[in-house]
Amino acid sequence: MIVTPVRLHYRHSASAEESRYLRGLAEGKVIGQRCPACGKVYVPPRGACPVDGVPTTIDVELPDVGTVTTFCIVNVPFQGQRVPSPYVAASVLLDGADIAFQHLILGCQPDEVRMGMRVRAVWKPPEQWGTTSENIDHFEPTGEPDALYDSYAHHL
Repeated sequence: MIVTPVRLHYRHSASAEESRYLRGLAEGKVIGQRCPACGKVYVPPRGACPVDGVPTTIDVELPDVGTVTTFCIVNVPFQGQRVPSPYVAASVLLDGADIAFQHLILGCQPDEVRMGMRVRAVWKPPEQWGTTSENIDHFEPTGEPDALYDSYAHHL
């Protein structure tokens, strides 16, 4: 067996939609976009609806609360890990959105996380904000009753 170090450098230019999303995060807002054909809201914005193929031109400000749709308890440590194992990576469906995104769940024990759990974003202090999704440090339970399965079942 041969071990060979490999390094890849990526250069990404944000689209106009991604730029509005990132500028929104720098102001403490979550911005998605609504499809004018089907009405679905995508966050982060895609620029075009994956269902209808039409441009998503309607910006929508979303709340920073939502529902855990699926999750994974991470038990395997890795280099550069910022949170000790075990921890939870979850798909969070923000209220008003039609697609979930991955984020870290803290503020409870990993075995307490469940599908339907209501969570809220925990933002870093504003002086640490930039145009990055890292402005939201993690999500934590709100203490609200769990969402009914039927309310997020078609988002799995």
